[in-house]
Amino acid sequence: MNIGFDAKRAAQNRTGLGNYSRFVIRILSQQEAENEYHLYVHNPKRTPFLADIPTLGKLKLHFPKTWLWLKLRILWRLWGMTDDMKRDGIDIYHGLSNELPMNIKGSGIKSVVTIHDLIFRRYPQYYNNIDRQLYDFKFHHACMEADHIIAVSEFTKREIMHYYGIDAERISVVYQGCDPAFGQEVAAEKLKDVSLRYNLPERYLLYVGTIEERKNLLLAIKALARIDERIKLVAVGRKTKYMDKLKEYIRQSGKRGLDEDVIFLHNVPFADLPAIYHLATTFVYPSRIEGFGIPMLEAISAGIPAIGCTGSCLEEAGGEGSIYVAPDDDAAMAEAILNTFHNNELRERMVAMGREYALKFSDKRLCQDVMRVYKRFVAQ
Repeated sequence: MNIGFDAKRAAQNRTGLGNYSRFVIRILSQQEAENEYHLYVHNPKRTPFLADIPTLGKLKLHFPKTWLWLKLRILWRLWGMTDDMKRDGIDIYHGLSNELPMNIKGSGIKSVVTIHDLIFRRYPQYYNNIDRQLYDFKFHHACMEADHIIAVSEFTKREIMHYYGIDAERISVVYQGCDPAFGQEVAAEKLKDVSLRYNLPERYLLYVGTIEERKNLLLAIKALARIDERIKLVAVGRKTKYMDKLKEYIRQSGKRGLDEDVIFLHNVPFADLPAIYHLATTFVYPSRIEGFGIPMLEAISAGIPAIGCTGSCLEEAGGEGSIYVAPDDDAAMAEAILNTFHNNELRERMVAMGREYALKFSDKRLCQDVMRVYKRFVAQ
């Protein structure tokens, strides 16, 4: 089978859609090596993260071929790429990041698109008007034109059905796994090195994700302000204007030392993240809405108790062994934090259940799920 991928995000993005794209390409090329895998990248000068795919040397890379398409790279991705795929003999094309070429339908190439979330529809206040309209056009087009849709969670599947009126039979839920590094033991030397370089506390609550409003980190900070004892929070992620809101709350909270207890870390390389997880006492992910919630899976894979919020899909990522609170209930969040810090029996149970649940997201299982979708449309 000749399988084509939209590899823009795999090449250019370190988080989110980039991680997902590299994950799918990696597991398929490792587990199903008899297929040919073709990566279509619109900008040959922006491929810094393709090297993270261990099988890259066995993959076929494709870029715009003519000087015109090199000048009009975005249009090549929308229109010109399809002709290249026909010449390359692609059997099925997988749009890994919510999009498909505009002319894929009549090309004779079967197509699958992964839809990660429709947050811009449910929470439009988090997006500017132009972005919302652009996303809605591209995502809706992809859902209507694709031979099949992959949703990254049951929650996202319901959102696609609700907002775009797509029949359930046209959508398969295929989860995303996390990098195996989170579930592997981290060498003592690495743990010590990371702890010293980032000046990490002996015990801490960990958050990993973009520091933006919908991720709702303020809930965790409000919870810490409620707690009499001082608990450190280490927040790892890219900052946005939401940081100003967090810092203003910390200044006005009235809790002594809260400004010292909330530690922000930016531009942390991926190589250090597994150690930061393993050193943490508890993980917190108070997001109001996600497509899936990979950091929850990373946390339970690393063997630390995880706390998430209700209302979207985090229960799918963290399993029954994690704790979930309402996204505006700082009292419940404070209680959950205290329990995971001091109740050893609860901690042990959460860790054991989390690790067991994480086994559902093995490379082999998820690879089989993706291939099952492909094989519905391509004769073997």
